[in-house]
Amino acid sequence: MSRPTEPDSLPYGLVKLTPETVRILGQYTPRLSSAFANRTPPKAFRFGLGDTVSVTIFEAAAGGLFIPAEAGVRPGNFVTIPNQAVDNNGNITVPYAGAIAAKGRTPVEIQQSIVAALKNRAIEPQAVVSLVDQKASLISVLGDVRSAGRFPAAPSGERILDAITRAGGPASQGYDVWVTMERGGHRASVPFGALVYEPSNNIFVIPNDTIYLYSQPQTFVAFGAAGTQGQYKFDAWRISLAEAAGKHGGLNDALADPASVFLYRGEPREVAERLGVDCSKFQGPIIPIIYHVNFRDPSGYFLAQSFEIRNKDVIYISNASSVETTKFLNFLRTIMATANDPIIYATNAYTLSAVAKGGSAAIINTPTPITTPGP
Repeated sequence: MSRPTEPDSLPYGLVKLTPETVRILGQYTPRLSSAFANRTPPKAFRFGLGDTVSVTIFEAAAGGLFIPAEAGVRPGNFVTIPNQAVDNNGNITVPYAGAIAAKGRTPVEIQQSIVAALKNRAIEPQAVVSLVDQKASLISVLGDVRSAGRFPAAPSGERILDAITRAGGPASQGYDVWVTMERGGHRASVPFGALVYEPSNNIFVIPNDTIYLYSQPQTFVAFGAAGTQGQYKFDAWRISLAEAAGKHGGLNDALADPASVFLYRGEPREVAERLGVDCSKFQGPIIPIIYHVNFRDPSGYFLAQSFEIRNKDVIYISNASSVETTKFLNFLRTIMATANDPIIYATNAYTLSAVAKGGSAAIINTPTPITTPGP
């Protein structure tokens, strides 16, 4: 539900931490397996512009189109055409067959086209097409790796961790490393640990994918009646709210209200709506959300163990009501002491002056206020 706010303040949605809240948030944890839902299983290799192709043509007997009569009748009569690259029109050239479409086709499909073009001119022709140099089907791995570069896509298929391994692996500790994958204009990022500990994120890569690794320590901020306050690193690829509370010293027994622990975060509009927040008064795709957890309830600790902290979250632990009362009393004492200071200083000065002149020290008492009984 949304909380009413002052006109000049930023509106926000207040959400109580419940098992349903944890379940919904778990469905929207950033994952490559959901960002690229089809997971793209390995596909058959297909030629692209610039790939170098080798073509070998076999004939069943000598005296045909490619094998002269003096070669004799023997199995394995063949001729190899000089290597050539797929041209800008996506074709290769085969003598007596003309231009053969190659771009986006598999070797078997090209072989069938060559045989179909030569079957009426050569003696039972057969063709073998193979890749010599791969230029089009490349995967880019760059960023915080030991050996960045562009690598040919493996025809048998490979996954993200395989591609990162070919680039030498991460150059630093894994829990501070993020992996961004870009494919066809779509981009998604996850911690490196998500690839290791959740195998579903380790999806197949395809030609022209770009994988970028970068170091960015995940941090959260703690304020309020905590053991200590400040900014803290995860030092792990994932931590829970309970672990985060313990990491900054837990709740201060003398100050904190265990029933009033709050976490501040921006959530996508879709997530906020599923959490029951009225998003009609908000603009933009990100909705400010405050999650409330009650540590006086034992179930709050179990929920906090399941609630995953995200990068740049803010945790605030409210003061207990008794602390506010103590602050007010201390404030009153300060005011009273400040009001009495001039009188005390004047009395001390008069006494010291009298002693210095050889007289007796007079004791001056401030008058007691006169009070009248009520009617």
